[in-house]
Amino acid sequence: MTTATMTVPRRNWWTIGLWVAQTLLAVAYLSAGSMKLFLPMDALVSMGLRYVTTMPELFIRFVGLMEILGATGLILPSLTRILPVLTLAAAVGLSVVQVAAIILHATRGETAMSLPVNLVLLALSLFIVWGRTKKARIASRG
Repeated sequence: MTTATMTVPRRNWWTIGLWVAQTLLAVAYLSAGSMKLFLPMDALVSMGLRYVTTMPELFIRFVGLMEILGATGLILPSLTRILPVLTLAAAVGLSVVQVAAIILHATRGETAMSLPVNLVLLALSLFIVWGRTKKARIASRG
């Protein structure tokens, strides 16, 4: 008597972890970018973003737009499998944004409040770069 063995596909925990990281990072940047792009500058200052008073408003709006585009780039190319290399580009770009944010806050003496968040966001983006390059690449469609 032969019994048919059913094989259950093994979950790729790297893929799951990377999708969680991509989603968390996309939500964080979508939120931060939307605030910088759409809220009045006074509202940003009252939320604790005091550095916006020392920079041109157009620059703050630009950073917000880039954060929204970065968030989109973390999800859409991987989800659609159309040019998934753009997910890597978005993660690298957001890593650069975090390094710049760390430098900005360090020069202003604001690292006590901002450094933990900046380091977590940087670690997530670098994890995505590493993981999507070494552990769970996403194949292009077709």
